[in-house]
Amino acid sequence: MYVCNCNGIRERQVHQAIACGASTAKAVFDHVQCRPQCARCVCDIREMIDEAQVALQQAAE
Repeated sequence: MYVCNCNGIRERQVHQAIACGASTAKAVFDHVQCRPQCARCVCDIREMIDEAQVALQQAAE
């Protein structure tokens, strides 16, 4: 599924960036080597980062 239509960024690419240490939307864009265009996807990317951080915290408990 596409997260960013402007840049063609897929959900798996965002998860991959997060797994490599991206903790901000900018870091995700840097990882996939592009820049936000319309920025509609930024909220979705932030939400994915937050979910990954919560899952990591729960796994550590």
